[in-house]
Amino acid sequence: MTDITMKIEGMSCQHCVMRVTKALQGLNGIHDLDVQIGTVRLRFDEHSLKKEDIEKAIENAGYRVAR
Repeated sequence: MTDITMKIEGMSCQHCVMRVTKALQGLNGIHDLDVQIGTVRLRFDEHSLKKEDIEKAIENAGYRVAR
């Protein structure tokens, strides 16, 4: 298992939190998920999911992962 925290740009409200949460819950391999305005903390199985897949899901939800 891998634990990561990502900063997310463009989030400003609880609707944003729900949108990112829904996008990430749809990924196979995420075990713990905590989405707050501007950040996401999660634990995932690196054998079934890549960090790039997580970033893509966030971007597809309409937000940007800060690099």
